[in-house]
Amino acid sequence: MRVTRTLPHRDRRMVGAWCFVDRYGPENIAGRTGMVVPPHPHTGLQTVSWLLAGDVLHQDSLGSQQLIRPGQLNLMTAGRGIAHAEVSPAEHEPVLDGVQLWVALPAADRWTGPDFGHHGDLPVLTYPGGSVTVILGELDGAVSDARTFTPIVGAELAVRTGLDLPLRPDFEYAVLVLSGAATIDGLELTAGPLLYLGTGRDRLTVAGPARVLLLGGEPFDEQLVMWWNFVAGDHEEIVQARADWAAADERFGLVSGYPGDPLPAPALPGTRLMPRGRRR
Repeated sequence: MRVTRTLPHRDRRMVGAWCFVDRYGPENIAGRTGMVVPPHPHTGLQTVSWLLAGDVLHQDSLGSQQLIRPGQLNLMTAGRGIAHAEVSPAEHEPVLDGVQLWVALPAADRWTGPDFGHHGDLPVLTYPGGSVTVILGELDGAVSDARTFTPIVGAELAVRTGLDLPLRPDFEYAVLVLSGAATIDGLELTAGPLLYLGTGRDRLTVAGPARVLLLGGEPFDEQLVMWWNFVAGDHEEIVQARADWAAADERFGLVSGYPGDPLPAPALPGTRLMPRGRRR
């Protein structure tokens, strides 16, 4: 399955606390196994699973087993450590299309206890020219009840003709076209690149038809180390997390119900991992 990583980027590592964006599909998986991501660990982040088509089964070391479909949110808070697997169910939809995102946790919350939440009834704003589903945070008065740790917003814009949305000038924003063609700031964008919009904006005007992912948040000023599936404050935290996963330490627990082996951690680089800010 084709996967396009738009964050972290060569010039920009974060947008608000958003630190990772993978766009995958659309892929025809009819008569095939579909998604198979074996158990693997996370620390210091939240995973945000968002589907445009298809269905995926989430399993984690807390005992959660939750199917997700388009319009629903699976939000997993790793904190000090969690493990999970994601697979297409045995009887799955023929097309799989979605986005996997990470949100970095601030230092004060990086060692919080792991948690998982499924949100099947997110707030939807309706306008003459389209609609908006608020995934995380708040937009135009609509508030998602998903758990957050920093001022942040994530929303899917279903643009029929056009949308004009209020923004927070103290947030930085970026947009990712998921399908169709959207015109933003006079630029026509198709699916693929992430467009960074910066701070200081109080409105966003988008012409369609298109489906667009809006990401934003208060600029994240802490320096972080991001390596494999871990977000940490320094090199030593990464080394310890890798060692704990390799030793099957109870820190990460076990993903029950998955029939195969967990993913092994890759080798650490030969040089020290240095904390970096949101811009390279």
